[in-house]
Order: sequence, then C-alpha cells, then structure tokens
Amino acid sequence: MRKWFFGAILLLIVGIVFQLGLLMYAMYVFLGLLVVSRYLARQWTDNLVVTREANTSTAEIGDKVAIVVNLYNKGRSRVTWVLVEDSVPRYALLSKPPRIKLSGKRTQLLSIKGGGRESLLYQMTFHTHGYYQVGPTLVESGDLFGLHRNYRIATEPIYLLVYPKVVPLLGYDVSSRRPVGEIVLQHRLFEDPTRIAGVRSYQAGDPLNRVHWKATARTGELHSRVYESSSLAGATILLDYHEQNYPGRGEPDRSELAVTLAVSLTNAICLLGQQVGMITNARDAADRIREEGYKLEFRTREDAQKDFGMLPENTRLHPVRIETARGPEQFSRILETSARLELSDGLTFPQLVSESLSHLPRDASVVAILGDVNEETAIALGNLRRSGYAVSVVLILQNEHEFSQQAGLLMAQNLEVRHVVDEASVSDFCSSRVLV
Repeated sequence: MRKWFFGAILLLIVGIVFQLGLLMYAMYVFLGLLVVSRYLARQWTDNLVVTREANTSTAEIGDKVAIVVNLYNKGRSRVTWVLVEDSVPRYALLSKPPRIKLSGKRTQLLSIKGGGRESLLYQMTFHTHGYYQVGPTLVESGDLFGLHRNYRIATEPIYLLVYPKVVPLLGYDVSSRRPVGEIVLQHRLFEDPTRIAGVRSYQAGDPLNRVHWKATARTGELHSRVYESSSLAGATILLDYHEQNYPGRGEPDRSELAVTLAVSLTNAICLLGQQVGMITNARDAADRIREEGYKLEFRTREDAQKDFGMLPENTRLHPVRIETARGPEQFSRILETSARLELSDGLTFPQLVSESLSHLPRDASVVAILGDVNEETAIALGNLRRSGYAVSVVLILQNEHEFSQQAGLLMAQNLEVRHVVDEASVSDFCSSRVLV
C-alpha cells in the first residue's frame, strides 16, 4: 500500500512540475481511491464480531469435537468479502500418523450483509492425548481492487484436553511378582506395630509399649514384641519423557504408549485402594502456554502476528510431580496431568532420579517407564535399588534386538525388567514374565 502512495505522490509531483493536467487529475483520483479503500478495509474487519464455540472442553481418544465460528457484521454496510481462518495445531496435522483429523471447513471466503451472521463449522477427531490449542481466528478483508488488505486476530484461542487411553490390566495375580501390591522389605527399615511376628527377650533400650506383659508374667523375665517389617503398598511412577529417548521413527506411537501405560497402571493401583504418584521430566503444556503465550499457526500474513512476552521464570527443568498419596481423586489428578504432558528437552532421566529422591516414599515401590536405556540410566536405577527401594522397569520398545541389549544393562543392576510393545501388551504386562 505504501508503494502505491509513494508512486502516486511522485507522479503527482511530476504532473505539477510539468503542468500535466490529465496526469494530475488521475493521481488525485487514485490517491482518493487509496484512502477510501484503506478506510473500507479497516471498517469491514473492525465491524466483524467473531466468537467460537465447542461442544466440549474435554475429550477422549477417538472422540469428535464440533467447533463453530460465528461471525456477526455489526455495521450497516455489507462486508463485500472476508477470508476467515481458524487456526489448529499444524504439528498435529503433519505428524505421521496425524494426531488429529479435520472434517469440514475451517477456512472460508464469505460476504456478510449489514447486521448479518455467518458461521464456520468443522469437526476435530483426536488420535492421541494432548492439550490442543484451537484458534485464534484470523479475519482478512480489503478493497475491491486488491490495493489494500487488512488483517485482524478476531478471537482468543480455546484449549481442548484429550485424555489418554486407560487400558484395564488383565491377568492380575496377587501372588505373582509384580511392580504393584504388597512386597515384604528385605531390610527392616520400618516395622508395623499392628503385625506381631513373635516375642524375644527384653533388650536394653526397648520402649515400654514394646514389652509383652503376658509373656513377662508367665516367664518371670521381661520380653518384648517383635513386629513384622513394613510392606510396600502402591507405587511411584517415574515416567521418562525426554524427547531424545523417543526418536521420530516411532512417534507419536511410542510416547503415546508410555502415557497409556502410566495412567493404566495408576488406575489399577487406585482400584486396589493403594497409594500412587507420578514424577516425570515431561513438559506440562499448561505451563508452556503460560510462559510462552499461545501459538499462531497461520502460514502467511505476517502483519497479523502478535508479540507475546515470556514470563521471567522458565520451569522446563523442574519435574512434573504428583505426590504419592491415596484417595479416589488421585487417579483424576494423574489422568488430567498426563493428558497435558509433552516431550521435553529438559531433565534427562538420571537427573530426574536425582531431583526426585526426596519425594520418593520408601513404603511404595518405584516403577520406571522408559523409552530408551543407556548406562547412566541403568546406574541411576541401580543406585536407587541399592538405597532400599523396590524398583521395576518397563521398556517401551518395539524392536526385540534393542530390548535385549537395553534389558541387559538393567539386569546387570539386578533390576526387574518388563516389556511393552503395543497397546495389547499393556493389559497383561503385570502378569508377564519378569527378567531378573
């Protein structure tokens, strides 16, 4: 537009200098046309009131969510043409396989009379979990001659939370070796005063509430109770979600499978009434949006881009943590957090273990869900086991050769290793054979 103005003014000056009346008249008309065009283009976009509606804010994998974009022309004159585009996450469309599928039109060229209304309707089908941004909406209009165009971001985005799949764990055997349930500790780190294992002679320093008075009265000598060692109930899940451990050739299937396993295991533990928690090096999408602002996914029309400031503190090096606890709300808390998890380039898994030591309760087993294993990861988990924790490892690997190699690193640390290759193997991984 500026080039047209400068060109017209230059030609007008030439006409004035050389007294070219026809050229001067033409440039006057042309400049007037440019001013009117600029005014009309701005009025048309400013007079449009745009709103977006979704039939739900949460969904499950496989669900369809309907999105309606409503446009209202509050002006009296007709908006001759307006191009409306509702933004959707481009990465979710371009991934193979795609994370979402669209049906209907999210981009449309419309003409709206004064006081009139128009709508765009499309549907999104979700194939993976996530915290998906829908919007903002970009409206583009201009004059009839194509001399000037005006762009405006007309709506703020909305966010749809898609929960990961919860697979029932089949073949659950209480007596089998498994990463959940009660496991007697090998070392007496704790004792359970409600479970008496026997009686022994009194030793100096035994508290009075430990004295077995009936045995003392019967024998005439002081005796003390011996309690059974505490048991492990429930689990703390350590989910590795570092992007380097989920290479592109297996994505998004492997990372989706890891989250599916985590929430399925959480569901099984909660149904048993045991404690459960989760710690991961993933990025919480809600934190990313809070820090970076929403994304503009338009391919062109840079004039419509906005600047968004980041918050001074970036928390990508902080683990996402849900403390180990009991209760019916614990599953909902972990499920909602898991739905927002994204692969991160922050903490590596050994760093995650180090950061999480003070938050790992000793009365719960530790289940590590890994996409890849190196020597540092195996040593970190081995040190955790040697510190007194009951540690089990689940590998998300589809290649049997890779599994054999990486399981060897873990078995060298005397760790239990399980294998999950697809969604079908999630249901019975608890009863599958454990490598030791």
